[in-house]
Order: sequence, then C-alpha cells, then structure tokens
Amino acid sequence: MFEGLAVYTGLLASIWIVVGVYIASIFYTGYSHSKQFCSELGAKGSPTEKLSPVINNYPLGFLFCCFGWYVAQLTNTSMLVNLSGYFIIIHGIGTWVAGYFPMDLDPYTKKPTFDCKVHSWAGFIMLLSLIVAPTLIVFTSASATIPLHFRLFSFICIVAAIYYLYAMAKAVKQQSNPGIHQRVSYGFQLAWLSSFTLVLA
Repeated sequence: MFEGLAVYTGLLASIWIVVGVYIASIFYTGYSHSKQFCSELGAKGSPTEKLSPVINNYPLGFLFCCFGWYVAQLTNTSMLVNLSGYFIIIHGIGTWVAGYFPMDLDPYTKKPTFDCKVHSWAGFIMLLSLIVAPTLIVFTSASATIPLHFRLFSFICIVAAIYYLYAMAKAVKQQSNPGIHQRVSYGFQLAWLSSFTLVLA
C-alpha cells in the first residue's frame, strides 16, 4: 500500500511547494516573487522565519525522500534509474537542512553567518541532485519503464534548468529580479519530477 502511495509523492511535492510558497508569502508583507528568493521566506528575522520551513521544507523533504525511495527500490529496471532515486533522496535531505539552517535576511551580505553558509551549501546540493537525477535518466536505455520520449523530456528540462540558473546568476550580480529566474529553473526540475511520477505510476 505504501508503495502505491509513494509513487505519487513526486507529483504531490511539486504541487505542495507552489501552494506552500504562496501561503507563506501572504504572511510576508511586501514580499516579491520576482525579486526575492524562495528561501527568503524562511530567512533569519523574516516575518515567516518559523512558518516557512514548517509548511515547506519539512513536509517537502519527506515527500522527496518518499519518492526517491520508491524509485531506488524499483526492480527489473536499469541501475541508473535506481541511482536517480538516491539523488532525489539527497534532494529531500538537502531540503530539510536548508529549512533548519536559515539564510540571512540580506541575500547580498558580504559576511554570511554560519547558518547561511550551511543553507547555501544545502541549496547547492539540492540543485545539483536534481540535475544529476534526470541526467542519469537521459543515459538510461529505452524500456517499458523509461520510454524514449521521457528521456528526451529529461534532457530538455536539464538544459532549461541550467539556462535559467545562468540567468539567475546574472540577475543576482545585477541585484535585479533573481526570484523569477530561480522559480522558472526550479519549475523545470519539478516538471521533470512530476512527469517522472506519471511515467512510473
């Protein structure tokens, strides 16, 4: 029964984060989705410092880990598919860590605190894990479990996510609107995760 539910947790996580970020932003007066990072909702000293990780990071980490476990324990499939599941689990663990260690209120501070440094590294690991996971699927041989069209879709999501990460880095340097680029980049990663759920269900 648990396996039957776990396969849908990838899709549920994608929906959850959209709703969770929106709800948290309601309690953060003046919050800008285009100019601010998602993590600023849980930043130290923000109005939603305590609320955001409770409704976002902690339940999301659980959902990511559940889906990753489901993929990792699949039988009669490529080892690369199972390995991608472990990277999804890593993404879930990184989500927990990023929630427990908040970023600084000023994302452009020159002297980040220890918590902010841990948060940044957790975020980097989260990002990398959801780049590696679909990359493994791209190199998986076509089968009934992983059809060719999903491998192609995985490749498109990787390229799009990396492109918008580059756009985000430029926006950070200009201190303009990194929030929109972050959301689009992560959106492609979540689109891949949701599609992976539907392919396996």
